[in-house]
Amino acid sequence: MHSNPTAISICTFARSDLAAALVIQSQAYPAFLQESAASFASRLEASQSYCLTAQRQGQPIGYLLAHGWPRNAPPELGAPLVEFAPPEILFIHDLAVAAAGQGLGVGRRLVDHAFDRAVSDGLKSAELVAVEGAASFWQAMGFVELDASPEIAAKLAGYGRRAKWMGRAIG
Repeated sequence: MHSNPTAISICTFARSDLAAALVIQSQAYPAFLQESAASFASRLEASQSYCLTAQRQGQPIGYLLAHGWPRNAPPELGAPLVEFAPPEILFIHDLAVAAAGQGLGVGRRLVDHAFDRAVSDGLKSAELVAVEGAASFWQAMGFVELDASPEIAAKLAGYGRRAKWMGRAIG
């Protein structure tokens, strides 16, 4: 029996995937949006972590950093997580797909998988900061732009001038 070389599996993001994810990040984002290994690792260790990788032939070709988080409180870009309140929403922190995974629906599969897990844990909505023109992708996934309080607007500034605060119901 031969394995399908184009088959993609969605897996829990393991520490052993960190180096490959950092490479994917460096290819997907400009330098000012790239985060450290410590920032990534803190999301893997969150009490309600929904961090995932998409893999083909055992190699990560995309990742999703997502975790339970308080509503209307996006973390600052690059800051390692310090949990301070019970999770109210699924916060999607980062989604990136390597060139080898482009056009295969990898991003949507990662997000849908995280939604399923979060809903089973009782979360009913998701929030995110769309960066670098990604708002149209997120809109196609059902997200809408939210009104940003002055506190959220101040955090958005660190994500770049085109950053958008977005959310949607998931359950």
